[in-house]
Amino acid sequence: MTVTPTGIDHVAINVPDVPDAIAFYTKVLGLTLNGDRPDFGFAGAWLDAGGQQVHLIELPVPPAMGQHFAILYDDLEAVVTELRAKGLDVTDPAPTSAGRLQAFVNDPWGNAIELHEHRS
Repeated sequence: MTVTPTGIDHVAINVPDVPDAIAFYTKVLGLTLNGDRPDFGFAGAWLDAGGQQVHLIELPVPPAMGQHFAILYDDLEAVVTELRAKGLDVTDPAPTSAGRLQAFVNDPWGNAIELHEHRS
């Protein structure tokens, strides 16, 4: 079969304020700003997350209906503790399947983010 993905390159999410979203995703969740984004004629940013990217697009955030993306971390319990210390409401880490844990947090605009860990 020729339609065989090799991975996810990026996800795109809507945010109402790109500079504020850059600050949240870099300072709170640890992503890094990628300066390679061309000028597409609308506000946005590219953020690096361990080999993949999150693209921020300045548009209204759609209603929450289960859509989310997951960011992978090495130590989910430590991440949850740190985010809670910063005042964020984060669910307790829970197993999803053998060797995997997940927790959820929302960005300031209501985008759901799964925090994920693969344990060996």
